[in-house]
Amino acid sequence: MTVSAASGAVRTGSGSSTDVDSGTATVPGPAEDTPPVSPRPAPGEDHPAADDGAARRGEAGAAARHRAAAEAGDPETSGEHRSLAHAGIAKGEPPQPRPKEPGGGLLMGRPFGVPVYVAPSWFLVAALITWVFGGQLDRVLPELGAARYLVSLFFAVAFYASVLVHELAHTVAAIRFRLPVRRIQLQFFGGVSEIEKEAETPGREFVLAFVGPLLSLVLAGVFYLAMKPVEPDTVPGVLLAGLMISNLIVAAFNLLPGLPLDGGRMLRAVVWKITGKPMSGTVAAAWVGRALAISVLVGLPLLNQSGVFGGGNEDISGMDTVTDALLAAILAAIIWTGAGNSLRMARLREHLPELRARTLTRRAVPVENDTPLSEALRRANAAGARALVVVDADGNPLSLVREAAIVGVPEHRRPWVAVSGLAQELTDGMRVSAELAGEELLDTLRATPATEYLVVEETGEIYGVLSAADVERAFVKAMARPAS
Repeated sequence: MTVSAASGAVRTGSGSSTDVDSGTATVPGPAEDTPPVSPRPAPGEDHPAADDGAARRGEAGAAARHRAAAEAGDPETSGEHRSLAHAGIAKGEPPQPRPKEPGGGLLMGRPFGVPVYVAPSWFLVAALITWVFGGQLDRVLPELGAARYLVSLFFAVAFYASVLVHELAHTVAAIRFRLPVRRIQLQFFGGVSEIEKEAETPGREFVLAFVGPLLSLVLAGVFYLAMKPVEPDTVPGVLLAGLMISNLIVAAFNLLPGLPLDGGRMLRAVVWKITGKPMSGTVAAAWVGRALAISVLVGLPLLNQSGVFGGGNEDISGMDTVTDALLAAILAAIIWTGAGNSLRMARLREHLPELRARTLTRRAVPVENDTPLSEALRRANAAGARALVVVDADGNPLSLVREAAIVGVPEHRRPWVAVSGLAQELTDGMRVSAELAGEELLDTLRATPATEYLVVEETGEIYGVLSAADVERAFVKAMARPAS
């Protein structure tokens, strides 16, 4: 099963008979005390992208405009406005850079250039499969003795190799459609293919989801053909039969028509094609997924006790009943959560274009290297700005004064501290265009993690400073808003 990621923090899943997508869009929450996002001035309004001398000359006019805007109810300069020196960040924890995301476990290789990781939870499942399959081998091939657990361990590894093939099918299809694949992870209930973007058409979405179960069916057929010339009551015969059945279960389970399973992605594509609205497809497939979760919770233990999965009622013990109920509860919880995550991510993708660098950028004033911090803050407050850009004598930006550094300077020392000592040197990745929006904006910021970015016009003129905390807050708000 595969699910695309709008921001690159969203995970997708596919792979085993219990393969479900439990990944979410993980976005570090903004610092609670970070000042609210300020809307940008309308076209034609004075903008604090002038050089240092112009900022000095315009302080009186800026203060007058500030008072007038406050009377008019401008949220950026009205009573809700907080100056840079007295903003909430000065009272709270300084904004923290985004932590480096872990690799996801043990790196096994890079087929097709995509890293494949084995999560620590896989070893728990491998041990469980070894124990359960070893018990079955003891009934079928009692002469193996303790060696049955070595055979069972081989089966566990071979089974997850089949899961990896399932995931690689999604990966190859994604690469064919020019969709970036971040990684593949083998974990507790199967595999996860992290595809960073959505398919552009419902047809591609359908193909991307269907190739995984299709490869599992092909593998089941291969194991069936390999099993034909082999004696059934031998180690190769039992292994091939087990792999054939497990791949059939993988395919059948993932074809169930509910998110986050592959069948849910296929249902989403069908509804998307009929209605022309991706969101409608997501809503339909997510609610089917939730109904599926309830069905698994109630139906799986009943089916097992009825003997549908083999064995008779007399073979079922109290421990088996508890195990069945626990497995059903875990599966149902993961499916329900995955369906909810799919809804949230679809809502995010619908609102993602609203994240625009131009509207999230803070006003900034340019200051020279040797400007005392107290003077720089005074100019910023007079201009209604909330960011400082260090420039050279010609007005070219050199660095950004970090909010976290301002927090660490006591007020009585600010007249003696130059802004250059609190600034972070600008790199190419820290210069972003004011025209960036949506996924392109998030990709740009993700490529160069920082707490602040310089926003420039296409002409190279300074537009302002973009805070990562502001973007994260807007990101969270976009996820919380209902879809249209």
